Amino acid sequence: MTVRDEFTDQLKAAMKAGDAPRVSTLRMILARLKEVDIAARPRGVERVPDADILGMLRTMVKSRQESVALYRQGNRADLVAKEEAEIALIETFLPPALEGEALTAAVAAAIAETGATSVKDMGKVMGALKSRHGAALDMAAAGAAVRQVLGG
Repeated sequence: MTVRDEFTDQLKAAMKAGDAPRVSTLRMILARLKEVDIAARPRGVERVPDADILGMLRTMVKSRQESVALYRQGNRADLVAKEEAEIALIETFLPPALEGEALTAAVAAAIAETGATSVKDMGKVMGALKSRHGAALDMAAAGAAVRQVLGG
């Protein structure tokens, strides 16, 4: 089953259960997916692959995390709760992100694989990480880890 099918199945279940917040979030995900599909059409892609969908979901989570920070500054606990609930639902579709020791090991392996010696080689290392770990990779965290190891 594709991620796209999972969205549809979850939406149907949420509608049957009368879970309005979940229905709203799933509809928002499907609307964003439709936008991504439309944006990809000039490249000859009718439906974006699951890897691109997972990237879209990560972007949606990051956007909501930024909103949570702003809402906290503005003392808007109601909006913080709404955004955090959306984040929790979106993250259920994402594979667990590489963190801590797993991320450090993945970075070390990618550096060894590419023979990187300085920050100038960061692009090669990030490419190797992305090809090997794809959806489980938080690119910002990976970039910071690579920069730290390569001395940037």
